[in-house]
Amino acid sequence: MFDQLASHLTATAGLLNELFAQPAQLAEKVKAIKAIEHKADQLTYEINARIDRSFVTPIDREDIHELTTRLDDVIDLLDGTARRAEMLHIGLQVRDPARRLSKLLVEATEHIQRGVQGIRRPKDVNASALEVKRIEEESDAIYHEAVGALFQGSPDPLDVIRWKEIYDVLEEAVDSCMGIVHSLQSISLKNA
Repeated sequence: MFDQLASHLTATAGLLNELFAQPAQLAEKVKAIKAIEHKADQLTYEINARIDRSFVTPIDREDIHELTTRLDDVIDLLDGTARRAEMLHIGLQVRDPARRLSKLLVEATEHIQRGVQGIRRPKDVNASALEVKRIEEESDAIYHEAVGALFQGSPDPLDVIRWKEIYDVLEEAVDSCMGIVHSLQSISLKNA
């Protein structure tokens, strides 16, 4: 079930990246992301229900709950980003930092998916964690540069509000990917 949830995460990140690459298809991408987010919520509910029904779990209950919650939280952030893009009417002029951050999210979620698949192999999980950390540091640099650029000169205040909001949520999603890999590392070490 973790594999399914990680797959939903990767799919959501891919759709968000497509949304920023092809903003003319924004409405259909938002709808597709929402559909996956709904499936992820149902899966999260099912995982938690199974924890409640199980006398013995293959992994500590708390670890199952934490990893499930963290995966679902990032999916929710990606859904929130897509919905903000729609609500804030980003238009066809998507800024390059948003594209770069969404592409980094795709990379991070792919590494997370590999980490989830290799959860019983600490070496694989650690390799994924190192890549996600590298991505997180790269996204920090893009975020700081992008937000700084918003305030240069005499910018349109609506553009500043619009894009700062988008950048903030994209950066929060990348940062939250680090929380996932920390949980993965902990679980992997306990259950190797």
